[in-house]
Amino acid sequence: MKAAVFHGRGDVRVQEWPAPPAPGPGEIQLAVVRAGICGTDVEEFTSGPHLIPLTRPHFASGHHGPLVIGHEMVGEVVATGPGVDTFAPGDMVVPGSGVSCGDCRWCVRGRTNICGRYYTLGLHVDGGLAERVNVPARISRSVGDLDPDIAIMAQPLAVALRAVRDITPDPDQTVVVIGLGSIGSLAVAACAARGVRTVGVDVSAARLETGRRAGAGLLIDASHEDASAVIRAVTGGHGADVVIEASGAPAGLATAVNAVCRGGHLRLVGLHRDPSPLDLTRLVLEEVMLDTSKVHICDQDLPEALALLTDHPEIATTALDEVVTLDRLIPDGLERIARGDATGKVVVRL
Repeated sequence: MKAAVFHGRGDVRVQEWPAPPAPGPGEIQLAVVRAGICGTDVEEFTSGPHLIPLTRPHFASGHHGPLVIGHEMVGEVVATGPGVDTFAPGDMVVPGSGVSCGDCRWCVRGRTNICGRYYTLGLHVDGGLAERVNVPARISRSVGDLDPDIAIMAQPLAVALRAVRDITPDPDQTVVVIGLGSIGSLAVAACAARGVRTVGVDVSAARLETGRRAGAGLLIDASHEDASAVIRAVTGGHGADVVIEASGAPAGLATAVNAVCRGGHLRLVGLHRDPSPLDLTRLVLEEVMLDTSKVHICDQDLPEALALLTDHPEIATTALDEVVTLDRLIPDGLERIARGDATGKVVVRL
């Protein structure tokens, strides 16, 4: 079969790759029809491997060596493994990205996204930028009548919904999202769909345009403006009630800390590869709540994402930049996103 395979930094090849075996117990095999390109895929391509176990086995999946990338996918079930009675061939489904054990202390408590033996499709085991892939049935959900170009946004939207979960500002309060890539812009869209006033911050004109389409009421170009000063100015000098840091950049974190108001809520979503300074004294003295959000909880966030896309398909259509073929993945997908030219999600049609 044809697949996009990571061999090392700057080395992703669209090539022939062994098809997956018949699905094992609890698994389904998908004929992939759409696959999304995530910022993590681009980061692995440009500066990795960070997460892909190229030279040593992953502690949970056991995989090491070249790997099929892609953890956002929609596919048609073509085979089911022993014990699977929730899906049948012909069903169209979207899987979550992460696989949890179901038995550890965190899984038992419902926090499957921080499972002690967690691994991710397309990062720690072969993923969905391929014609076929095996995935666990228990992390998959039917897309119903959703078009694949809408349903492909379900997994990243689930991540965004996790990022804004339990954030319920009053009507006169403001949510700031720093970093308007895939997850940040979908977080803006999730807030906008619920009538929450949202400010988007980025340094890229293309991503600011994505934030505009997602529904941000105010956009700040941090490459030309002091974003925290603008945020304080538009909030009467107080600062933002909620700040979601989704850029993973040191400058974004500094802006987040300076922009959040006394008694506000700062949530970290973006992955910071290098240690970053944090003014903990100010956060303590002003009782700022600081927490984090990782990926999604499949049983909770993925069904909500599908329901939100059913009610608001415009979230997906405004988030979409372009649909490309697998043969054009590298120039029109990975490289274009890395240059900052994409104004939304790039999706691969298989």
